[in-house]
Amino acid sequence: MGEGEAKADAKADHKNVPSASSTPESYSKEGHRGGRGPLHAICAAIFTILVLLGIIALILWLIYRPHKPRLTVVGAAIYDLNITAPPLITTSVQFSVLARNPNRRVSIHYDKLSMYVTYRDQIITPPLPLPPLRLGHKSTVVIAPVLGAAGIPVSPAVANGLKSDEDYGVVLMRVVVVGKLRWKAGAIKTGRYGFYATCDVWLRFNRSSNGQVPLLAPSTCKVDV
Repeated sequence: MGEGEAKADAKADHKNVPSASSTPESYSKEGHRGGRGPLHAICAAIFTILVLLGIIALILWLIYRPHKPRLTVVGAAIYDLNITAPPLITTSVQFSVLARNPNRRVSIHYDKLSMYVTYRDQIITPPLPLPPLRLGHKSTVVIAPVLGAAGIPVSPAVANGLKSDEDYGVVLMRVVVVGKLRWKAGAIKTGRYGFYATCDVWLRFNRSSNGQVPLLAPSTCKVDV
């Protein structure tokens, strides 16, 4: 074999050697990179949908953003409020509570409502269950049940405080309304939220009072949801 033929054979052998870019490892990497394209597209589509849903939810919240209900005591009546030994209290009272829905596009639905009265942080009427209540857009309703019971045990501080307040002619009571509520906008309803309202009421009261008694100050309730 001549020197020229040997060089030609060497060049031919060099051309038949696989290049680094065509090794099995490189084929595997290229195939892996090619397979990631659809996965990335799916993830990007899901992310875009979630972002759009978040934006829509934010817009709806800003439009229909529900406000808490507003409660005000607008009237009061005391039919019975007496202390007897050991001490026990007998009560029969009525507070007219005006409930208002301040929302223009959202209604409020109440359930599991109850109302009671406290004096010096002690309950003096048993909680009274109230029927479910619905307040439409910008609507109001008056809740005015008669509350009370006979022979409720109280502390000496409550008994002495009530006698002192009767002598002075002014008594402070707290009306409490508790329950659950949810907001509704069209076909969309929120979950149930705990509802707790407290109304401090200053009353003109003495031993001869029987029936309607005057309120001495506005009584806007504090509402927590």
